[in-house]
Amino acid sequence: MIELPHRLFLATQTAASIRRGIESGAWEDYLPSERRLCELLQVSRPTVQRALRLLAKDGWIEIRPQRCARLKRRKAARRPSGQLVGLVLSESISHMALHANLAVSEIRAHLGGRGFTTEILVCQGQSARLQQRKLGELLGQNRVSACVLLSASRELQQWFSAQPVPALLLGSRHPSVSLPSLDFDYRSVCRHAAGYLLKKGHQRLAFLTPDSDVAGHLASEQGFLEGVTQYGRGNAQGLIVRHNGRPQQIIARLDALFDSGRAPTALLVSTQEYVFSVILYLLKRGLKVPDAVSLIARDSDYFFEKVTPAITRYAVALDSYTRLVSRLVLQMVEQGYLSTRPHFIFPRFIAGDTVKQLR
Repeated sequence: MIELPHRLFLATQTAASIRRGIESGAWEDYLPSERRLCELLQVSRPTVQRALRLLAKDGWIEIRPQRCARLKRRKAARRPSGQLVGLVLSESISHMALHANLAVSEIRAHLGGRGFTTEILVCQGQSARLQQRKLGELLGQNRVSACVLLSASRELQQWFSAQPVPALLLGSRHPSVSLPSLDFDYRSVCRHAAGYLLKKGHQRLAFLTPDSDVAGHLASEQGFLEGVTQYGRGNAQGLIVRHNGRPQQIIARLDALFDSGRAPTALLVSTQEYVFSVILYLLKRGLKVPDAVSLIARDSDYFFEKVTPAITRYAVALDSYTRLVSRLVLQMVEQGYLSTRPHFIFPRFIAGDTVKQLR
Protein backbone atom coordinates (compact mmCIF):
# COMPACT_ATOMS: atom_id res chain seq x y z
CA MET A 1 0.00 0.00 0.00
CA ILE A 2 1.50 3.38 -1.01
CA GLU A 3 0.95 6.45 1.16
CA LEU A 4 -0.60 9.37 -0.70
CA PRO A 5 1.31 12.69 -0.44
CA HIS A 6 -0.15 15.78 1.20
CA ARG A 7 -1.08 18.64 -1.12
CA LEU A 8 1.52 21.01 0.35
CA PHE A 9 4.91 21.05 -1.39
CA LEU A 10 3.85 18.22 -3.68
CA ALA A 11 7.16 17.50 -5.37
CA THR A 12 8.97 16.92 -2.07
CA GLN A 13 6.07 14.97 -0.59
CA THR A 14 5.70 12.92 -3.76
CA ALA A 15 9.42 12.05 -3.68
CA ALA A 16 9.04 10.99 -0.04
CA SER A 17 6.01 8.81 -0.92
CA ILE A 18 7.88 7.09 -3.76
CA ARG A 19 10.92 6.56 -1.51
CA ARG A 20 8.75 4.94 1.16
CA GLY A 21 7.28 2.71 -1.54
CA ILE A 22 10.77 1.65 -2.57
CA GLU A 23 11.74 0.97 1.06
CA SER A 24 8.63 -1.13 1.62
CA GLY A 25 9.38 -3.27 -1.45
CA ALA A 26 6.43 -2.03 -3.51
CA TRP A 27 8.66 -2.22 -6.61
CA GLU A 28 11.67 -4.39 -7.36
CA ASP A 29 13.90 -3.26 -10.23
CA TYR A 30 11.93 -0.45 -11.87
CA LEU A 31 9.40 2.18 -10.94
CA PRO A 32 6.06 2.28 -12.74
CA SER A 33 5.71 4.68 -15.67
CA GLU A 34 5.26 8.38 -14.97
CA ARG A 35 1.61 8.11 -16.02
CA ARG A 36 1.04 5.25 -13.58
CA LEU A 37 2.75 7.16 -10.76
CA CYS A 38 0.45 10.10 -11.47
CA GLU A 39 -2.54 7.80 -11.05
CA LEU A 40 -1.20 6.15 -7.90
CA LEU A 41 -0.21 9.37 -6.15
CA GLN A 42 -2.92 11.62 -7.62
CA VAL A 43 -0.52 14.36 -8.73
CA SER A 44 0.34 15.96 -12.05
CA ARG A 45 3.06 14.72 -14.40
CA PRO A 46 5.36 17.75 -13.83
CA THR A 47 5.15 17.06 -10.09
CA VAL A 48 6.14 13.42 -10.63
CA GLN A 49 9.01 14.45 -12.90
CA ARG A 50 10.40 16.87 -10.33
CA ALA A 51 10.03 14.23 -7.61
CA LEU A 52 11.98 11.75 -9.74
CA ARG A 53 14.78 14.28 -10.21
CA LEU A 54 14.96 14.72 -6.42
CA LEU A 55 15.17 10.94 -5.95
CA ALA A 56 17.84 10.69 -8.62
CA LYS A 57 19.92 13.37 -6.86
CA ASP A 58 19.77 11.34 -3.65
CA GLY A 59 20.82 8.15 -5.43
CA TRP A 60 17.55 6.24 -5.15
CA ILE A 61 16.85 5.86 -8.86
CA GLU A 62 18.38 6.23 -12.31
CA ILE A 63 16.28 8.26 -14.73
CA ARG A 64 16.19 6.80 -18.23
CA PRO A 65 14.65 8.90 -21.03
CA GLN A 66 11.46 7.41 -22.47
CA ARG A 67 11.70 4.43 -20.09
CA CYS A 68 10.77 3.61 -16.51
CA ALA A 69 13.24 4.76 -13.85
CA ARG A 70 15.58 2.04 -12.61
CA LEU A 71 15.96 1.43 -8.87
CA LYS A 72 19.55 1.71 -7.70
CA ARG A 73 21.14 -0.36 -4.96
CA ARG A 74 21.78 1.76 -1.88
CA LYS A 75 25.40 2.70 -1.33
CA ALA A 76 27.11 0.92 1.54
CA ALA A 77 28.08 4.26 3.07
CA ARG A 78 24.47 5.13 3.78
CA ARG A 79 23.25 4.59 7.30
CA PRO A 80 20.84 1.73 7.95
CA SER A 81 17.25 2.75 8.58
CA GLY A 82 16.06 2.95 12.14
CA GLN A 83 18.32 5.70 13.49
CA LEU A 84 16.16 8.47 14.85
CA VAL A 85 16.77 12.20 14.50
CA GLY A 86 14.56 14.53 16.54
CA LEU A 87 13.45 17.77 14.88
CA VAL A 88 12.63 20.31 17.58
CA LEU A 89 10.48 23.16 16.24
CA SER A 90 9.45 26.42 17.88
CA GLU A 91 6.02 26.28 16.20
CA SER A 92 3.82 23.72 14.45
CA ILE A 93 4.45 23.06 10.77
CA SER A 94 0.97 24.32 9.87
CA HIS A 95 1.82 27.74 11.31
CA MET A 96 5.25 28.04 9.75
CA ALA A 97 6.03 30.44 6.95
CA LEU A 98 6.12 28.81 3.53
CA HIS A 99 9.92 28.80 3.20
CA ALA A 100 10.40 27.31 6.70
CA ASN A 101 7.78 24.61 6.09
CA LEU A 102 9.43 23.66 2.83
CA ALA A 103 12.85 23.59 4.51
CA VAL A 104 11.59 21.13 7.14
CA SER A 105 10.11 18.89 4.43
CA GLU A 106 13.35 18.94 2.47
CA ILE A 107 15.46 18.22 5.55
CA ARG A 108 13.29 15.20 6.36
CA ALA A 109 13.57 13.98 2.77
CA HIS A 110 17.37 14.31 2.74
CA LEU A 111 17.75 12.62 6.13
CA GLY A 112 15.42 9.87 4.93
CA GLY A 113 17.70 9.39 1.95
CA ARG A 114 20.56 8.93 4.40
CA GLY A 115 18.68 6.17 6.20
CA PHE A 116 17.36 8.16 9.15
CA THR A 117 13.83 8.41 10.47
CA THR A 118 12.71 11.73 11.92
CA GLU A 119 10.31 12.65 14.68
CA ILE A 120 9.00 16.19 15.17
CA LEU A 121 8.49 17.73 18.59
CA VAL A 122 6.91 21.19 18.78
CA CYS A 123 7.88 23.39 21.72
CA GLN A 124 5.37 26.22 21.56
CA GLY A 125 3.31 28.13 24.11
CA GLN A 126 4.70 26.16 27.04
CA SER A 127 6.93 26.95 29.97
CA ALA A 128 10.61 26.12 29.62
CA ARG A 129 10.24 23.47 32.31
CA LEU A 130 7.39 21.72 30.49
CA GLN A 131 9.28 21.85 27.20
CA GLN A 132 12.32 20.30 28.82
CA ARG A 133 10.20 17.56 30.39
CA LYS A 134 8.70 16.64 27.00
CA LEU A 135 12.15 16.61 25.44
CA GLY A 136 13.48 14.49 28.29
CA GLU A 137 10.72 11.95 27.63
CA LEU A 138 11.56 11.90 23.92
CA LEU A 139 15.23 11.25 24.62
CA GLY A 140 14.51 8.77 27.40
CA GLN A 141 11.94 6.67 25.56
CA ASN A 142 13.68 6.57 22.20
CA ARG A 143 17.16 5.86 20.99
CA VAL A 144 17.74 9.29 19.50
CA SER A 145 20.95 9.60 17.47
CA ALA A 146 20.86 13.39 17.21
CA CYS A 147 18.57 16.40 17.41
CA VAL A 148 18.14 19.34 15.06
CA LEU A 149 16.81 22.54 16.66
CA LEU A 150 15.06 25.12 14.53
CA SER A 151 15.05 28.66 15.97
CA ALA A 152 15.15 27.38 19.54
CA SER A 153 14.83 29.69 22.52
CA ARG A 154 17.82 30.50 24.70
CA GLU A 155 16.48 28.20 27.45
CA LEU A 156 16.21 25.23 25.08
CA GLN A 157 19.64 25.91 23.61
CA GLN A 158 21.14 25.92 27.10
CA TRP A 159 19.26 22.74 28.02
CA PHE A 160 20.47 20.85 24.95
CA SER A 161 24.05 21.99 25.48
CA ALA A 162 23.99 20.01 28.75
CA GLN A 163 22.52 16.81 27.23
CA PRO A 164 24.55 13.76 26.07
CA VAL A 165 22.67 13.60 22.75
CA PRO A 166 24.45 15.67 20.07
CA ALA A 167 22.37 18.57 18.74
CA LEU A 168 22.70 20.95 15.80
CA LEU A 169 21.10 24.38 16.03
CA LEU A 170 19.65 25.88 12.85
CA GLY A 171 19.41 29.59 13.47
CA SER A 172 20.98 32.16 15.73
CA ARG A 173 22.99 30.88 18.68
CA HIS A 174 22.98 32.81 21.94
CA PRO A 175 26.43 33.86 23.21
CA SER A 176 26.08 31.79 26.39
CA VAL A 177 25.49 28.55 24.43
CA SER A 178 28.14 26.18 23.08
CA LEU A 179 26.08 24.16 20.59
CA PRO A 180 27.23 23.63 17.00
CA SER A 181 25.13 25.85 14.76
CA LEU A 182 24.33 26.67 11.16
CA ASP A 183 23.04 30.14 10.40
CA PHE A 184 22.95 32.81 7.74
CA ASP A 185 25.70 35.41 8.02
CA TYR A 186 23.31 38.25 8.80
CA ARG A 187 26.07 40.57 9.94
CA SER A 188 27.81 40.38 6.56
CA VAL A 189 24.48 40.51 4.70
CA CYS A 190 23.39 43.75 6.35
CA ARG A 191 26.85 45.28 6.01
CA HIS A 192 26.68 44.50 2.29
CA ALA A 193 23.13 45.89 1.99
CA ALA A 194 24.11 49.20 3.59
CA GLY A 195 27.14 49.46 1.34
CA TYR A 196 25.09 48.69 -1.76
CA LEU A 197 22.54 51.40 -0.96
CA LEU A 198 25.24 53.96 -0.20
CA LYS A 199 27.02 53.21 -3.46
CA LYS A 200 23.71 53.83 -5.22
CA GLY A 201 23.80 57.37 -3.84
CA HIS A 202 21.48 57.00 -0.83
CA GLN A 203 22.65 58.92 2.22
CA ARG A 204 19.71 58.39 4.59
CA LEU A 205 19.12 54.72 5.34
CA ALA A 206 16.86 52.97 7.83
CA PHE A 207 16.83 49.35 8.99
CA LEU A 208 13.40 48.07 10.08
CA THR A 209 13.83 45.07 12.37
CA PRO A 210 12.04 43.25 15.22
CA ASP A 211 12.90 44.46 18.73
CA SER A 212 14.46 41.21 19.87
CA ASP A 213 17.52 39.84 21.63
CA VAL A 214 17.73 37.02 19.07
CA ALA A 215 21.37 36.77 18.06
CA GLY A 216 20.61 37.02 14.33
CA HIS A 217 18.75 40.32 14.74
CA LEU A 218 21.52 41.77 16.89
CA ALA A 219 24.14 40.70 14.36
CA SER A 220 22.05 42.29 11.60
CA GLU A 221 21.95 45.63 13.40
CA GLN A 222 25.68 45.48 14.00
CA GLY A 223 26.42 44.72 10.34
CA PHE A 224 24.11 47.49 9.10
CA LEU A 225 25.80 50.14 11.25
CA GLU A 226 29.23 48.83 10.24
CA GLY A 227 28.25 49.17 6.58
CA VAL A 228 27.13 52.78 7.07
CA THR A 229 30.41 53.61 8.81
CA GLN A 230 32.58 51.74 6.32
CA TYR A 231 30.96 52.90 3.08
CA GLY A 232 29.28 56.14 4.08
CA ARG A 233 30.57 59.60 3.23
CA GLY A 234 30.05 62.88 4.98
CA ASN A 235 26.41 63.07 6.03
CA ALA A 236 25.54 59.39 5.60
CA GLN A 237 22.99 58.34 8.20
CA GLY A 238 21.82 54.90 9.26
CA LEU A 239 18.86 54.53 11.62
CA ILE A 240 17.74 51.38 13.44
CA VAL A 241 13.93 51.23 13.65
CA ARG A 242 12.71 48.47 15.98
CA HIS A 243 9.15 47.15 16.29
CA ASN A 244 7.28 44.40 18.12
CA GLY A 245 5.83 42.77 15.00
CA ARG A 246 2.32 44.15 15.41
CA PRO A 247 0.96 46.03 12.37
CA GLN A 248 -0.11 49.01 14.46
CA GLN A 249 3.35 49.51 15.87
CA ILE A 250 5.06 49.02 12.51
CA ILE A 251 2.82 51.75 11.06
CA ALA A 252 3.51 54.02 14.04
CA ARG A 253 7.26 53.53 13.68
CA LEU A 254 7.12 54.25 9.94
CA ASP A 255 4.91 57.30 10.48
CA ALA A 256 7.43 58.74 12.92
CA LEU A 257 10.24 57.95 10.51
CA PHE A 258 8.71 59.53 7.41
CA ASP A 259 7.22 62.49 9.28
CA SER A 260 10.66 63.45 10.52
CA GLY A 261 12.68 66.16 8.87
CA ARG A 262 15.11 63.66 7.32
CA ALA A 263 13.02 60.79 6.01
CA PRO A 264 15.10 57.93 4.54
CA THR A 265 15.40 57.36 0.81
CA ALA A 266 16.13 53.64 1.32
CA LEU A 267 14.94 50.90 3.65
CA LEU A 268 16.43 47.55 4.64
CA VAL A 269 13.68 45.27 6.00
CA SER A 270 14.44 42.32 8.26
CA THR A 271 12.28 39.18 8.15
CA GLN A 272 10.33 38.49 4.96
CA GLU A 273 6.86 38.57 6.56
CA TYR A 274 7.08 42.34 7.02
CA VAL A 275 8.20 43.26 3.51
CA PHE A 276 4.75 43.46 1.90
CA SER A 277 3.39 45.38 4.89
CA VAL A 278 6.10 48.00 4.38
CA ILE A 279 5.47 48.21 0.64
CA LEU A 280 1.72 48.64 1.17
CA TYR A 281 2.38 51.31 3.78
CA LEU A 282 4.60 53.23 1.36
CA LEU A 283 2.02 52.99 -1.44
CA LYS A 284 -0.73 54.22 0.87
CA ARG A 285 1.47 57.15 1.76
CA GLY A 286 2.05 57.88 -1.93
CA LEU A 287 5.67 56.71 -1.93
CA LYS A 288 6.33 54.43 -4.87
CA VAL A 289 9.07 51.76 -4.74
CA PRO A 290 11.73 52.42 -5.97
CA ASP A 291 11.02 55.89 -7.37
CA ALA A 292 10.49 57.51 -3.98
CA VAL A 293 11.95 54.92 -1.61
CA SER A 294 14.34 52.09 -2.41
CA LEU A 295 13.95 48.79 -0.56
CA ILE A 296 16.01 45.69 0.17
CA ALA A 297 14.69 42.58 1.93
CA ARG A 298 17.22 40.93 4.20
CA ASP A 299 15.51 37.58 3.62
CA SER A 300 13.73 35.89 0.74
CA ASP A 301 10.34 34.29 0.27
CA TYR A 302 8.64 32.18 -2.37
CA PHE A 303 6.18 34.98 -3.13
CA PHE A 304 8.97 37.48 -3.83
CA GLU A 305 9.52 35.67 -7.12
CA LYS A 306 5.93 36.37 -8.19
CA VAL A 307 5.76 40.16 -7.87
CA THR A 308 6.78 43.09 -10.06
CA PRO A 309 9.02 44.96 -9.61
CA ALA A 310 11.27 42.12 -8.48
CA ILE A 311 12.28 42.64 -4.86
CA THR A 312 15.98 43.17 -4.17
CA ARG A 313 16.86 40.53 -1.60
CA TYR A 314 19.20 37.85 -0.29
CA ALA A 315 18.34 34.20 -0.89
CA VAL A 316 19.77 30.76 -0.16
CA ALA A 317 19.33 27.78 -2.49
CA LEU A 318 17.06 25.53 -0.44
CA ASP A 319 18.46 22.27 -1.81
CA SER A 320 22.06 23.25 -1.02
CA TYR A 321 21.06 24.34 2.48
CA THR A 322 19.17 21.16 3.34
CA ARG A 323 21.92 18.95 1.92
CA LEU A 324 24.41 20.75 4.15
CA VAL A 325 22.15 20.14 7.16
CA SER A 326 21.96 16.45 6.28
CA ARG A 327 25.74 16.23 5.93
CA LEU A 328 26.33 17.92 9.29
CA VAL A 329 23.85 15.61 11.01
CA LEU A 330 25.59 12.58 9.50
CA GLN A 331 28.98 13.82 10.72
CA MET A 332 27.52 14.49 14.15
CA VAL A 333 26.09 10.97 14.44
CA GLU A 334 29.23 9.25 13.17
CA GLN A 335 31.65 11.29 15.33
CA GLY A 336 29.33 11.79 18.33
CA TYR A 337 29.90 15.54 18.21
CA LEU A 338 30.46 18.57 15.96
CA SER A 339 32.78 21.49 16.48
CA THR A 340 31.00 24.29 18.32
CA ARG A 341 32.49 26.76 15.86
CA PRO A 342 29.43 28.27 14.14
CA HIS A 343 28.87 27.45 10.48
CA PHE A 344 27.70 30.42 8.40
CA ILE A 345 26.10 30.66 4.98
CA PHE A 346 26.21 33.90 3.01
CA PRO A 347 23.00 34.11 0.94
CA ARG A 348 23.15 35.06 -2.73
CA PHE A 349 22.39 38.71 -3.47
CA ILE A 350 19.56 39.18 -5.99
CA ALA A 351 19.69 42.73 -7.35
CA GLY A 352 16.00 42.98 -8.27
CA ASP A 353 14.31 46.24 -9.26
CA THR A 354 13.48 47.92 -5.94
CA VAL A 355 16.68 49.96 -5.58
CA LYS A 356 17.05 53.20 -7.53
CA GLN A 357 20.32 54.83 -8.49
CA LEU A 358 20.39 58.40 -7.17
CA ARG A 359 22.45 61.12 -8.79
